[in-house]
Amino acid sequence: MAAKKKHGNVNSYLRGTCYVIAGMLVSFAGCSNQPTTKPNSSGGMSGKLRAVATVGMVADLVRAIGGESVEVQQLMGSGVDPHLYRATRNDSLAIRDAEVVYYCGLKLEGKMSDLLGSGSAKRPAVAVASGIPAERILRPDGTDHADPHVWMNVAMWSLASESVAKSLCQLRPEHATEYQQRLSDLKKRLEALDAFGKQVIESIPKERRILITSHDAFKYFGLQYGIEVAGIQGISTDSEAGLRRIRELVDMLVERKIDAVFVESSVPQDSVQALVRGAADRGHAVRVAGPLYSDSMGESGTYEGTYVGMMDHNFSIIASSLGGTVPEVPVPEARFDGTRQ
Repeated sequence: MAAKKKHGNVNSYLRGTCYVIAGMLVSFAGCSNQPTTKPNSSGGMSGKLRAVATVGMVADLVRAIGGESVEVQQLMGSGVDPHLYRATRNDSLAIRDAEVVYYCGLKLEGKMSDLLGSGSAKRPAVAVASGIPAERILRPDGTDHADPHVWMNVAMWSLASESVAKSLCQLRPEHATEYQQRLSDLKKRLEALDAFGKQVIESIPKERRILITSHDAFKYFGLQYGIEVAGIQGISTDSEAGLRRIRELVDMLVERKIDAVFVESSVPQDSVQALVRGAADRGHAVRVAGPLYSDSMGESGTYEGTYVGMMDHNFSIIASSLGGTVPEVPVPEARFDGTRQ
């Protein structure tokens, strides 16, 4: 549940930015993060392009750019950890029947990699992260494994949207002008969201800009928005947090007087609770904040069930939990009754 927002005077720049972000919600309306009805054997609804997407963040890009001409079936819903997800028989059938498959890439969908590539000879399989320059992809020290959490940097995710638009234009050239216009509009709105995030995180006192989370999903976020980050687990949740790492983070909490750690919606809380207990044993109280959305978005039909809402939620929860200021962002009453929930 999002923290209660602090209200106050907002400078003119931020107010303008907020209203631009509000417009984003109109573009993303109807972009739920749940799978749609399976296309029928006649080739989909009203000739729509049949697309399959793995995670919510990818599906949201496809829906935002594709509009009414694309029918998107999403495989992983809210709270699902893509690092550990195993494809079902229905997933295999959906991929088989699709005209195009969209996924993040960078081994985010590790256990599904073979399935995603198995039909590539028959249909395109688009890794949206391929639109991001290779030199901007982070790799943990001493490993060849890329960090797949690129959507945590809004500007970087805007680059990923270009892969979606390019493939849609190739598959449905009669809609190319529409796709390019939607892409242009989306990129302007994401630029505004990115600026909003920087403004909100910058409001946190410098000595408190430390984000400790369940796993190392926020490196791109930290670099883009100016906050130090540390994860209990590595970039994949397909590993256990070691006692040594727990001790290191408990030391950090106590020595730097950090009073909040963050859980994630798709990751169990056990390791975070271990930090809280370890700090308490040393006389330092730490509270659990969040949850943050890292590898999946919120529930379908909610504000957090869109990419915009997911990132606004993260910016707001982090800032308010660490002593920053979160201005009210107007939301269209037609969908969210005028409030962020």
